[in-house]
Amino acid sequence: MEKVDDVVVVGAGVIGLASALALLEAGRGVQVIDAGRIGGGSSHGNCGTITPSHAPPLAAPGMVGRALRWMLTPDAPLYVQPRLDPALWRWLLRFAARCNTRDWRTSAVAKSALLNDSRVRLGDWVGRHGLDCEFEEAGLDYVFRDARAFAHGREEIAILREFGVAVEAVDGAAYQAQEPALKPGVAGAIRFDGDAALRPDRYVAELARAVRAQGGTIVEQCALQDLAADRHGVRLRTSRGTLHARDAVIAAGAWSPRMAGAIGVPALRHALQPGKGYSITFDRPALVPKRPLVLRERTVCVTAWASGFRLGSTMEFSGFDESLNARRLAALERSAAEYLHQPVGPERREQWFGWRPMSCDDIPVIGRVPHQPHLWLATGHGMMGVSMSTGTGQLVADLVTGREPAIDPAPYRVERF
Repeated sequence: MEKVDDVVVVGAGVIGLASALALLEAGRGVQVIDAGRIGGGSSHGNCGTITPSHAPPLAAPGMVGRALRWMLTPDAPLYVQPRLDPALWRWLLRFAARCNTRDWRTSAVAKSALLNDSRVRLGDWVGRHGLDCEFEEAGLDYVFRDARAFAHGREEIAILREFGVAVEAVDGAAYQAQEPALKPGVAGAIRFDGDAALRPDRYVAELARAVRAQGGTIVEQCALQDLAADRHGVRLRTSRGTLHARDAVIAAGAWSPRMAGAIGVPALRHALQPGKGYSITFDRPALVPKRPLVLRERTVCVTAWASGFRLGSTMEFSGFDESLNARRLAALERSAAEYLHQPVGPERREQWFGWRPMSCDDIPVIGRVPHQPHLWLATGHGMMGVSMSTGTGQLVADLVTGREPAIDPAPYRVERF
């Protein structure tokens, strides 16, 4: 008699591992497989900020004009590499169509529900599972050097409060007195006391440890090649043999569109694009900000942990280009030097890039594959994978086990595409 796994999770990044852990806690048996290694995608090198403050989506009024201007600037915060790529241009057209106030609010509401749920759960998971990942409930600040940009940023405060975000504006002189790591010239800051931070590579490693401690298994270098789902379960053909499962969860991040045909959801090819992000990790400088910062005009994130110091962000749509763009890395350091007395550490430890799964409406894809009772999706989290991980994991577990979910799952269904 062939062996049948209870649940197979495809993807050992932060979303796959969080889903696995929540399923194990719900009483299901879980095997996680990954084509590479644990946390080898965008989970590894992001800045590790936990940000209910980031509910407003990238698809905002005015973004199309900015993106068109930035296309001529290869080190701009958002860069679309000019090339003939029909899938990318279809995605961009769908993205552009949502750059209006109504759709902006719809996406923000959906993102906010999942971000807020995840933020509350994260502290519980860290304590209950003993996740040693440098988690700190330190908050986060947007820092501005341009007075007009600061005034524009303050305009979002009222709507952020509607979404339950703790936010306040601080004038430049007062903020400068509180934060000696910054150079003179701060116009102001927007403070988010409800945000937090952790070291993402350690968080992912700790999630993997917790999955194994709960009885789950993780198989690396096991690529999904094909699958077939029916009313009885799912057969998964992999590079290391065939698996049979009662349920399967596809949490493949930026690689999800490449699996669209295999999992029977062709819409994913047009709904998701890989968004390339960069970071540089240093040894910790002597003088670092007291809490994570977003250097707002440059959209660069700065995070300091006891174990290191990271500059990150940027968004590049260049497909699955595997080059490490020195110009974009240099832009991170140059931007930090505009704001910080000590913008880099004494030793550069890592230069990194990774692909985020960007959905055209900036809302994740979570839920059952249509007409497939045992096949589930958990992808499309964009830049919010770490921030949304615990809420996504719990939502997946609730849906798979048939329990009433803590948040409304409707906004995340793949049928919207």
